[in-house]
Amino acid sequence: MSERETLDARPLFARAQRLIEWNRYKEALQELEQILRSDPENPDAMAMIANVHLLRQHYKKALQWTEMALRIDPDHLIAWYVRVLVFYQTEKVKEFYKAVDYALRIDPEEPQYYFLKANYENRKKRFKEAIALLEEALRLRPEEPLYLAAMSYTTAYAGRFAESEEYERHALRYGAEEPDALLYLSWAARARGDHKKQEEFARSAVRLNPEDKQTRNEYLEALQYSNLLYRVFLWPIMKLRKLKSWQVLVIWLIGWMFIRGILILFLIFYFIAYWISRWIVHVRVFGWRRGS
Repeated sequence: MSERETLDARPLFARAQRLIEWNRYKEALQELEQILRSDPENPDAMAMIANVHLLRQHYKKALQWTEMALRIDPDHLIAWYVRVLVFYQTEKVKEFYKAVDYALRIDPEEPQYYFLKANYENRKKRFKEAIALLEEALRLRPEEPLYLAAMSYTTAYAGRFAESEEYERHALRYGAEEPDALLYLSWAARARGDHKKQEEFARSAVRLNPEDKQTRNEYLEALQYSNLLYRVFLWPIMKLRKLKSWQVLVIWLIGWMFIRGILILFLIFYFIAYWISRWIVHVRVFGWRRGS
């Protein structure tokens, strides 16, 4: 907390933090607004309010409050942390890189920044760069299950399966009950072609976080991969995903020119397999009732 914070404000900050941990965001905002009534230019309170809006996915309000905090304290660590997460979660890539690079200059020991940058490198299939960033995150927080699981995922997609399995073991040692880490481990298992583990990790994640839509969808996807019919048709698609974009385009153009009928037949069977397996998965997860 900054020097601006008075002794009287400390209990309010503590209560606000507890309320945030309990997901009682409206009450937390009331505590923080009470601080601002007595100290209208308290950047700590403004940054915490921004964080509450981030947690509620009120991204515009979160950015507005970070701007207010940064006008008073341009290097406020929490305010910059919130800004980085807002741009990351809203997929504003240019703004994210600008914010995270500045945040790292003022707070180079924050491992989450390296983790988030690694995720973007993974999207670009720049696995070497992603691994280097995750190594830095793990240097700062070596027992963080999420970072270990992300390293398992990245090394798997880089074709380094033995390392991926080793990082998986470490991640489970420190965080076998972490749903986000389990999702990364599920994705890593899928990359290694281990569909049994993929389903197991996804099932554990959805058990721990059943209300999260992405987690439920990942479990559905994992169940589909474990269905043999779907996997037979999916195999060539998985191989294609490992190719660069221009390579995929050239292959499909050649195929369309010379074996058009086979390609059309393959696509028909692929979509039939997809929807049949999706129906099987839906019944297995939700029963015969209509899913949400």
